[in-house]
Amino acid sequence: MLPPSLRGWLGLIAALAALVGVVIGALYAGHDEPGTVDRWIVPPTADSVRPPWRNVALATDFLGEPAGAATLVLVAVTGCLLLRRPRAAVLVVAGAGLAVVTTTLLKPVVGRTIHDGHLSYPSGHTAFLTALALVVALLATGRLGLGRTAGTSLVLAAALVAGAAMGWAQVALGAHYPTDVLGGWCTALAVVPATAWLVDRTADAAVWQRRRQRR
Repeated sequence: MLPPSLRGWLGLIAALAALVGVVIGALYAGHDEPGTVDRWIVPPTADSVRPPWRNVALATDFLGEPAGAATLVLVAVTGCLLLRRPRAAVLVVAGAGLAVVTTTLLKPVVGRTIHDGHLSYPSGHTAFLTALALVVALLATGRLGLGRTAGTSLVLAAALVAGAAMGWAQVALGAHYPTDVLGGWCTALAVVPATAWLVDRTADAAVWQRRRQRR
C-alpha cells in the first residue's frame, strides 16, 4: 500500500505534519477563542454561509458524521475487495479509524474549545475525509504504477482537496476554527503513511510465514 518510490517523501511529509500539528496544539492549548491566524481567515460563526452554500456545507459535514462516514468506509472497502486489494481494504478501516481515534485522544489533551465548551482541536471530520482520500490516492498510485513525482503529487492533491472541502464546511458551520482544520489535516497526513507501512509490514510477514510453513 505504500509504494517504495513514495516511502521517503511520505515519511518526511508525515513527520513534518506531526510536528506542525503538535506546534499548533501547543500554541492554542486551553484557548476558547479564535487566534490571530483564525481571525485572518474568518471568525467561525453559526451563520458564516447562507443557502444554498449552507446546504452544501451541511452535506459535506454529514460525510464525517457516524452514518456518513460508515457509508463511505463501506463503499471504499467494497471497492477494494472488488479490485482484489485486501490490504487497501484493511488500510481504509485502519487508516481512517486511527486518524479519528487520534483526534479524539488529542482533543482533551489540547483542551481548546469552541461554542459552549466543545473540544475542537484537531478536527476529526477533516482528519477522517483526508485520511480516506489518502488511502484512495495510494491505491490509485499503486495500480497506475506512478513514479515518485506523479505519485506524491496525486496523494498530496487528494489530501488537499478532501481537507479543504471538509475544512471549509467545518469553519462555515462554526464547528471549528481554521487552525483546528489544519490540525486535523496534519493528523491524517501523519497517521495514514505510518499505518500503511504497518499494514504492509504485517501482511508481508504473514505471507513470509505461510511460505515458510509450506517448505
